Amino acid sequence: MDIVLLIDFGSTHTKILAVDIVREEIVGRAQAVTTVETDITMGLNKALELLFSRHGIRESDVIGKYASSSAAGGLRMAAIGLVPALTLEAARRAALGAGAKVVWSSGFELDPEMIKEVEAASCDIVLLSGGTDGGDKKVILHNARLLAGSNINAPILVAGNRVAANEIKTMLDAAGKHAVVTNNVLPELAQVNIEPAQEHIREIFIKEITKAKGLDRAQEYIGDIVMPTPKATLQAATLLADGTEGEQGIGSLLVVEVGGATINIHSVADGHPADAQTLVRGLPEKRVKRTVEGDLGIRYNAPSILEFVGIKTCLSRLRVMAPEIRLDEEELESLVHGLSINVGHVPASDLEDCIDRVLAESAVAFAVGRHAGTLRQEFSLAGDIKVQTGKDLTSTTNIIGTGGIFKYGKWPEKILSSALYDSSQPWSLRPIAAQAYTDSEYMLYAIGLLAEHYPAKALRIAKKYLKPVGLGRHQSALPSV
Repeated sequence: MDIVLLIDFGSTHTKILAVDIVREEIVGRAQAVTTVETDITMGLNKALELLFSRHGIRESDVIGKYASSSAAGGLRMAAIGLVPALTLEAARRAALGAGAKVVWSSGFELDPEMIKEVEAASCDIVLLSGGTDGGDKKVILHNARLLAGSNINAPILVAGNRVAANEIKTMLDAAGKHAVVTNNVLPELAQVNIEPAQEHIREIFIKEITKAKGLDRAQEYIGDIVMPTPKATLQAATLLADGTEGEQGIGSLLVVEVGGATINIHSVADGHPADAQTLVRGLPEKRVKRTVEGDLGIRYNAPSILEFVGIKTCLSRLRVMAPEIRLDEEELESLVHGLSINVGHVPASDLEDCIDRVLAESAVAFAVGRHAGTLRQEFSLAGDIKVQTGKDLTSTTNIIGTGGIFKYGKWPEKILSSALYDSSQPWSLRPIAAQAYTDSEYMLYAIGLLAEHYPAKALRIAKKYLKPVGLGRHQSALPSV
């Protein structure tokens, strides 16, 4: 056998997927608790031991090893810009598309209290933007001075007004900071240029952050930690949608990634208005987009979801699912609060399964609603006009669910259905009639890693193992491979 090991150092578990690269088959999987706070190789070695013993794989069979990581909180970034809807939004997009979690952000001029907040956020990278090229440089210079005088030790990636970039780097270097300059994320008001910043983020991740999080101990066995896990999933989504040389993709898609701490939404779709007469406002949207909802994880944020939905509404939905349920508001609130404390909890009863379903359906609906664009009608002297903000995903042809709730939960198709267009919210441009699949093999991160070296094989494996599910309409199978 010619085996490639695809490893993910997750915040909870270290997962390994073994692929026979010649036969293009998944031949084994294993996981163990991630031991990032002691020695990360302990969890890795345990997972390897389980993989080899259970599936008859030998070390001599292994011809390649690639890894991603979201351990120790993943890639944590602060994004600083000028106008929140412009340069700050462009900076956030750069960070999210690189697989980061934006834990702090602000526009306009910072103040000393804000700097203390950034220091307390324990960021891995600070992304400093502001001003178009040749535009305002006063604000970004002010913010750079405060960063220079701070206790922040993280690398500072400067991606703002190029007229001020060299002065900023000189200032930060003189203060003993690690400053890196890249292209402006918003060189002109209508031009978003986030790819150079994303490439630098990845380089910093590989060279410095893996060491800071203790992942360098695993590099002797694996080599470089290739990318943050969310970036690997986004890369898999792009490969699936667009295909590669000699292997056709499946078309536009939306990936719904449900976790205990966050919900990630990935879309690969043009997002142009369905009606040529519709006006588009706001920053231009990229075809490949990722958003992270840090307040919708179905464990850490379970009480917040309950609050968003309303306890009476949640109880009503539970009673529709299981009429025999006898539960009052106080009992439901207590159960949901317990999930945020015991974040590794696995449902052990029908009631707990139903609660997970309500939380997941609600969280997915909120998250996709935030990711998708909106459409509204405005009145003008020339008559009524339609105005779109964000991406129109109504014609997206595929939707994929990934995460534990889709692999182990009882109602993956119901949860995925909540991502679709809702007539009660006609302004939300969510998919209307998409083919649906679940990542029942929990493999999307691995497909993204494999795509770096074997793109066509990775695509065929993904199409082979994605599981079609019905969302109340006929679902066809993926193209044969």
